[in-house]
Amino acid sequence: MPPSTPLQASKVDVSKKAWEQSPPLHNRWHPDIPPVATIREGQLFRVETIDWTGGQIKDDDSSDDIKHVDLNQVHYLSGPFRIEDADAKAAMPGDILVVEIVELGPLPGDEWGFTGIFDRDNGGGFLTDHFPAAAKAIWNFDGMFAHSRHIPGVRFPGLIHPGLIGTAPSHELLAIWNEREKKLVEGGEKSTTLCGCLHTRPLACLPEPKGALLGGVPKGSPQWEKMASEAARTVPGRENGGNCDIKNLSRGCKVYFPVFVEGANLSMGDMHFSQGDGEVSFCGAIEMSGFLVLKTEIIRNGMEMYMTPMGPTKLHVNPIFEIGPCEPRFSEWLVFEGISVDESGKQHFLDASVAYKRAVLNAIDYLSKFGYSKEQVYLLLSCAPAEGRISGIVDVPNAVATLAIPIRIFDQDVRPKKLMPGVSLRVQKYSDCCKSTYDGTAAKTENPALSS
Repeated sequence: MPPSTPLQASKVDVSKKAWEQSPPLHNRWHPDIPPVATIREGQLFRVETIDWTGGQIKDDDSSDDIKHVDLNQVHYLSGPFRIEDADAKAAMPGDILVVEIVELGPLPGDEWGFTGIFDRDNGGGFLTDHFPAAAKAIWNFDGMFAHSRHIPGVRFPGLIHPGLIGTAPSHELLAIWNEREKKLVEGGEKSTTLCGCLHTRPLACLPEPKGALLGGVPKGSPQWEKMASEAARTVPGRENGGNCDIKNLSRGCKVYFPVFVEGANLSMGDMHFSQGDGEVSFCGAIEMSGFLVLKTEIIRNGMEMYMTPMGPTKLHVNPIFEIGPCEPRFSEWLVFEGISVDESGKQHFLDASVAYKRAVLNAIDYLSKFGYSKEQVYLLLSCAPAEGRISGIVDVPNAVATLAIPIRIFDQDVRPKKLMPGVSLRVQKYSDCCKSTYDGTAAKTENPALSS
């Protein structure tokens, strides 16, 4: 039997820069990034991670770091880890890698996190039309609970999870990603916001050498130059898993990842203390440094289980997962609906994104009447354990989406109330979160150590 004490597979030092860590980190997907350790099937192993920005965001009362965060650098991942069976035979393309999350949490001595709204000109977000300026909230952890000096009056248990975890793509799959995302960018429509401004969020983030960190591959070498020009950004989730931001990938969960390269090359990072469904403010979980204790199993030729004679190729198999048994329990919820009619009154056909956006806006409008600024509510809905649903997608023309908020996270009763004649609603007035102004000056800062 493997030992019950986890193998320390990787460590980080939060006092050091991302590119100073040993073993080295990476912030791109590429099949040729070398593994930092070999893990045997069934072996418990412990992985430490820095926050997704590599320490760019500080525990202070200014949102300038959010406004000017360098998005070329993110996300910083620990790994890759080569996975082998008990006979030292590596996981192979066509296999399924089962990853069980045994334990996870914040790094000892670094028990805090942050939630942010990005400036429209540097990242934007789901509601950038309504919230173009950067804002930030800092959270502190008391065991399993989070509270914030920037959003007073709320306290909730965290459902800790890695926002990003996945296997390495093959060269073939990497080429598929780059080709389809390039076509989207080249053929996509430019959109405008409700105020008539150009919507600056990119349609996709194509390979970008500037800021690339490729693990143990020496920067400036011919190999680095080639890899950096084709390595995929970690921004979206894809067939390998990646940045899916699924809050249920927590303690006791099992994830079934397709294997595309020899050894699987498993990587992870972007640890979250808590997150609402959708992570709507983009930097919207409670982002933190953290650790995971994991265990793996290899299902040989497991990808064949998902194939049918008329089905897709193996390259388009996506992960599946089992939800673990440990989650915060809430019995009372306030649920907000949204339909496929945008803020200008335009009708859309069964558009679930528009419906979810309206559900979020309805929740912000309502909860801001209880002493909070709208920025505070936007941040809170993004990081608190909110439950999002596509409640109806069949009755033309309106999809119906819902956002459910646990009532008990607030220190006041936020349910609608019947008031006596002449009596107004009395609410607590709270101090606000950190805010910047939108002035069109947000820029991606360049770090000489990472710029090409």
